[in-house]
Amino acid sequence: MGIFGKIIREIKTLGEERRYYCNICKKTIIEGEYDYSMNKFKKALCRYHQNRYNSSKKSRPEAKKLCCALRKRGITAKLEQSDGYKHIDIAIPSIRLNIEVDGMQHAYSSKQALADMKRDYHSERKGFVTLRIKNSAIRNNFPETLKYILKRINLRHKQIRYDERY
Repeated sequence: MGIFGKIIREIKTLGEERRYYCNICKKTIIEGEYDYSMNKFKKALCRYHQNRYNSSKKSRPEAKKLCCALRKRGITAKLEQSDGYKHIDIAIPSIRLNIEVDGMQHAYSSKQALADMKRDYHSERKGFVTLRIKNSAIRNNFPETLKYILKRINLRHKQIRYDERY
């Protein structure tokens, strides 16, 4: 059988191939994505939803709690985002605000503090402000911490509106 017979046989094989779909968005996924997601997540997921599923599992409980509280108040907060340079705990893109929920290593390690400053600098170059909150403030005094975060969000919203006008 020549080359054309081989091509026709491959086309027929493709026609008989099983089709796999993401359980969430119904997008067609390849067999490798299907096998991987079934082994790791026990459900068929496209790469986008595999990444989202992984991200939500990595979030600190304090970041999840804060993000949920912000969403309940009508704020479009996104958990576990990337700006291409760094991982962001909570992003509010509409007002160009990143919220980082930091553990104690951010306060005691000079290496970590310098890394934080570099990441904040790169965000600021893109017009984003970074608000750093200690996870202990969320754990130990959530109502007051949330109150001041909401005030900062409101202030940021006013700054953005002002900048857009002038």
